[in-house]
Amino acid sequence: MKALTLLSGGLDSILATKLVLDQGIEVVAVTFVLPFTAENVDYASKIAERFDITHLKVEVGPDYFEVIRNPKHGYGSGMNPCIDCRIYLLKEAKRIADVLGAKFIVTGDVLGERPMSQHRKALTLEEREAGLEDLILRPLSAKLLPVTIPECEGWIDREKLLSISGKSRKPQIALAEQYGLQDAYPAPAGGCLLTDKEYAAKVRDLFEHTERVTNRDIQILRLGRHFRFGIAKIIVGRNERENSLLIALKMSNAYMFEVPDCGSPITIVEGASDPETIKLAARLTARYSDARTDPIVVEYGRESEGPRMRITVSPLEDEEVDRLRI
Repeated sequence: MKALTLLSGGLDSILATKLVLDQGIEVVAVTFVLPFTAENVDYASKIAERFDITHLKVEVGPDYFEVIRNPKHGYGSGMNPCIDCRIYLLKEAKRIADVLGAKFIVTGDVLGERPMSQHRKALTLEEREAGLEDLILRPLSAKLLPVTIPECEGWIDREKLLSISGKSRKPQIALAEQYGLQDAYPAPAGGCLLTDKEYAAKVRDLFEHTERVTNRDIQILRLGRHFRFGIAKIIVGRNERENSLLIALKMSNAYMFEVPDCGSPITIVEGASDPETIKLAARLTARYSDARTDPIVVEYGRESEGPRMRITVSPLEDEEVDRLRI
């Protein structure tokens, strides 16, 4: 008997996978690579190797961005369409399970842990819209939920499943210690950047001004200070690392700004090239540079236009900075 487990690398998904493995089920793990995940360590790969199970990593496609842009079931506290996201991932999991011959899906859902997507009504809705009614096993809360097909068919012993509920992580942490997994998972924290209000504002602005969002657009949201001036997007690097990444990710026709001969951010401008925007971007660059003079000389240009030009400006005032910041 084969099952497909959604292994995010978080504690709940790790424990759910372990509980099913302990019942002698062949498990294939799938990790969906999401563009809005805050966690940088690949815990899922580490745990798959530790459990000695097949592990698939699947990057979501452009259709995922449309789920974020127009969620059928709405947003949470930020730009997080938790229910629609879960439905999307479960549909993808069903497609993969069908190809692999897996009979059911395993998730780390805990009843009542997440207010938007893990209450009874939401769990029922998610599996129905994903076409997986009674085929999703949630080992951590199974005894609190209706009996599933894997339990009815005797593939899984319900008595060996759990009845965890609520936001407290103490039962899961105790179980991880019991299994010797206390070093195998990240600290419990908000793993989705879409729940962060500042980041959500950047995503909202991106969707409002970009018809077709790409992975590159999403990557650059993590970098620098973001400003909106009409159709222009202005991004100012915060440190040397971000400066390098902004240069690597900028569009080929984007303007780049820098104060020469001192510590300076790299500023890029996309979407406009009129004189007013050029001057504003230069003033922002001056504002965040280490230059201590006023006015300040700022160099700028495009890769395709040869030598860079110079403009002399005064740093932008704080109230103007706040007004333009996304």
